[in-house]
Amino acid sequence: MNTLSYKTISANKETVNKEWLLVDAEGQTLGRLASRVAKLIRGKHKVNYTPHVDCGDNVIVINAEKVNLTGKKWTDKSYIRHTGYPGGQRELSAEKMLEKHPERLVEFAVKGMLPKNKLGSALYTNLHVYVGGAHNKEAQKPKEVKLDSIK
Repeated sequence: MNTLSYKTISANKETVNKEWLLVDAEGQTLGRLASRVAKLIRGKHKVNYTPHVDCGDNVIVINAEKVNLTGKKWTDKSYIRHTGYPGGQRELSAEKMLEKHPERLVEFAVKGMLPKNKLGSALYTNLHVYVGGAHNKEAQKPKEVKLDSIK
C-alpha cells in the first residue's frame, strides 16, 4: 500500500484554477444571493478549497437594481457611515440606497460575508457588480451560473 497517495493536497497561488462566473440578481433575495456569491468568491464549492488561499472564482453580478428584500427591510434596514467630523454620522435606508447606488446593496451584503482580514480584502476584489444587464467583462468569457444549483 502506497501511503504517499493519502497526502492532503493544499492549493496555492500557482495551482489555483480561477474562472469567471456570471450571476443574474434579478428576482433574487439579497441575503441568499450574497451568501451564495460569497461562497463562489471564497472557493468553498471547489474540491481543492484551502482556507488561507484565494482559490475562489471571479464573480460578475448583473441586474443589481432588481434584487428583492423581504418584509419591511426596504424602509427599516439602514446603512450607516461617518464623515469623520463630529456629528458626522449619516444614515441611508435600503430604499434610498437603491435609488442612489443599487450596486452597493449587493457589494455591502457580500463583503459582510467574507473574512474580516487581508484575505477577505483580496477576495472582495474578485466581485464585480453592475446595474443593468450589461457588463464590460465579455473578454473573460464568463460562465452563467444558476444560484439555485449552489447549496
